[in-house]
Amino acid sequence: MNETLKTLVERRSCRSYKPDPVPAEIMDQILEAGTYAATGMGKQSPIMIAVTDKAMRDRLSKMNAAVMSANNDPFYGAPALIIVLANRAVGTYLYDGSLVMGNLMNAAHSLGIASCWIHRAKEEFDSEEGKAILKDLGIEGDYEGIGHCILGYADGEIRPAAPRKENYIYRI
Repeated sequence: MNETLKTLVERRSCRSYKPDPVPAEIMDQILEAGTYAATGMGKQSPIMIAVTDKAMRDRLSKMNAAVMSANNDPFYGAPALIIVLANRAVGTYLYDGSLVMGNLMNAAHSLGIASCWIHRAKEEFDSEEGKAILKDLGIEGDYEGIGHCILGYADGEIRPAAPRKENYIYRI
């Protein structure tokens, strides 16, 4: 099987991570893959924020947990994450950001890094605290949080894929 197809078939979400950091050169490759995601009319509406600073990672974890009224770490111990946001002024922003998330997760898998898409970025970055984080980074505009791509080394085995459902594909 072609390596790209193998990555697409084998990648799974991971919900348990070792504390080991993701090397900067691997983070850079994953981020670059995100910049090559297809976007509507090539407008490149998304932006990414790479987070490896533990204090910021923990702050974001608490913000995310608060959205769902939980006390646990919604990032499952992952030491790094990439937040994807997209410009609401672009009609395809939600799809554009989703494609970036897919590229990030597939690139991570191809490089031996586990990942998972964590939601609630919209609520986090629509909050005053989230807007203040963006402002502190010099990010201006009407950005919506699309998701968090958590990254790290899997702590344990990742479950195999569930069997594909019947009638997934129709042909004409």
